[in-house]
Amino acid sequence: MTPKNAESTKVLVVEDEPTVRALAESVIEGLGYTILSAANAREAIALLEQDESIDILFTDINLPDGPEAIDGLQLARKAVELRRGLRVIYTTGEGRTDGMTALFVDDATFLPKPYTVNQLTEAVLETAEEHRRC
Repeated sequence: MTPKNAESTKVLVVEDEPTVRALAESVIEGLGYTILSAANAREAIALLEQDESIDILFTDINLPDGPEAIDGLQLARKAVELRRGLRVIYTTGEGRTDGMTALFVDDATFLPKPYTVNQLTEAVLETAEEHRRC
């Protein structure tokens, strides 16, 4: 099941856990989307600053990366500044809190961990459709 215009949609997957990142990449790529990958926020920002047309940011909220680490919430804010119309899917295994939700970028999607292949597929398809409508 490949959605319309899937090949022209780019998804940046940001996840510090290699096995979880590989699973997400595999599922999203299986939908026909182009994947870019980063293990931390610094790598993700470097990709966003390049001339890539990134449409969706799929990011873990907790991204440990040293004393001056940027978490997924901060990354998403920076990403939407760099890429107009970018859609964001947040994920975390620590549960969703009101304080966390208050920091979400507009129109973001939240996918709690652990998620199933079907849940990830649905979240990405819905977010891609929302991006196309913008």
